[in-house]
Amino acid sequence: MKKFDLLWPLAVAAIVFGITRQAFVEFAGNHLYLSGFIKFGLLAPMGELLVIRMTRGDWKLPSGFIFRVIIWGVLGMGIALAFKLFEYGTLAVLEKGFVYGQGNKIITALCISTFMNLSFGPIMMGTHKITDKFIDLKYEAKKPSLKDAVKGVDWSGFINFVVFKTVPFFWIPAHTIVFLLPGEYRLVVAALLSIALGILLTLANKKPKTAK
Repeated sequence: MKKFDLLWPLAVAAIVFGITRQAFVEFAGNHLYLSGFIKFGLLAPMGELLVIRMTRGDWKLPSGFIFRVIIWGVLGMGIALAFKLFEYGTLAVLEKGFVYGQGNKIITALCISTFMNLSFGPIMMGTHKITDKFIDLKYEAKKPSLKDAVKGVDWSGFINFVVFKTVPFFWIPAHTIVFLLPGEYRLVVAALLSIALGILLTLANKKPKTAK
């Protein structure tokens, strides 16, 4: 894999954002769900493409790519709502004194991230696992049902790795930083984090192979 493969998505995003910054801020503020759909529908699948490039050595669209884009977009709408829900809910909890830290930006951001990733996060990621498996089965010349997709997910690996490792050691710290940012930039950075995590996991999985 060439270094350019990692740089071009960031370069394109930087150029587009630099040209359309004001329009972007206004659009994100006025269209919560649509902006969530667009941000995750465009950026999150880019992470899947980069992972394929890193593992296979060439560019190839995953099976059912359009469906994956749509699903990421829909999930982005849910994430956009969850960001608002957990932000304002956490602020209310802090204001009432049920949790210590009112007025402290870092503690507030940490609380929002923790509450969201310990509840909404695993549900969202589990749903995405099921939809991905459904698409995979569909393109294996099968006619899958929802039950088949649920059974096809490695739930033991999901719980042990995604929930018990990525949530506390990646998502909670990363989203703490996200919630320290201005509101209009949070979803974009959150979508970029999906790309970053995919790249990190791919590199980590490659290490044992290169050591042999």
